[in-house]
Amino acid sequence: MEYLGFFAAIVIGILLGLIGAGGSILTIPVLVYLIGIQPLQATSYSLFIVGVSAIIGGLRYFKNNMICLKTMVVFGLPSVISIFFTRKYLLYMIPDHLFFLGSLDVTKSAALMLLLAIMMVLASYSMIKKTATESQEMPKHHIQQYRYFLISLQGIFVGLLVGLVGAGGGFLIIPALVVLAKLPMKMAVGTSLAIIAMNSSIGFLSDFGTHYFDWTFLLIFSSFAISGILIGSYLSKYISGVKLKPVFGWFILLMGVYIISKELFL
Repeated sequence: MEYLGFFAAIVIGILLGLIGAGGSILTIPVLVYLIGIQPLQATSYSLFIVGVSAIIGGLRYFKNNMICLKTMVVFGLPSVISIFFTRKYLLYMIPDHLFFLGSLDVTKSAALMLLLAIMMVLASYSMIKKTATESQEMPKHHIQQYRYFLISLQGIFVGLLVGLVGAGGGFLIIPALVVLAKLPMKMAVGTSLAIIAMNSSIGFLSDFGTHYFDWTFLLIFSSFAISGILIGSYLSKYISGVKLKPVFGWFILLMGVYIISKELFL
């Protein structure tokens, strides 16, 4: 199953290279169900893998000046603070056994997987439904108010979710940057990758001393994911990420439903 997990890492990277966001949400299901890592530790591993992937994926946006530094600070700083406190304190304040649902003992691990599944369902909806943000470009003569408070508030919320489940949260970040920060779509994607890289790095560093890290596995898995990103970036010249996104959305939806059914009924 480990070899299948490494193959899945390449697929995750290809999807990230083609679509720009969303692929990282598959990292934890791969680590838990294919590799056999416990959910809490999988969130730490995912933060490392997602962070490295976001850095590599964001390099071309940085080279093309497609990252908004102001939004990185306004959104990213509250998000980084939120994820630090979530990983360092809040996550370990949650008891291992939460409550009984009938005869089902709902544990912290199961709750984290269910929260991830809900995020996957929400992410799938944003991918399947074509929205105006897909091609939104703000006209230069049309100046709207930059919503500092709402952007910072969204950053805190995203940091909380990323801290709990270890996913990148790009499907939440990009719409916020387009709608609240008024960024063009391409710059929103680049800025999102920069924010994901910051969040994931801080989240991972917050976990030092709390888990054993298999660095050999982490580096090998990340290398496969990076290879996938390079392949996906090359294929993006020939395959439309916009057309592929709804198909991937349905796959994410099926994965979310599978996780819910597995954690509650299987």
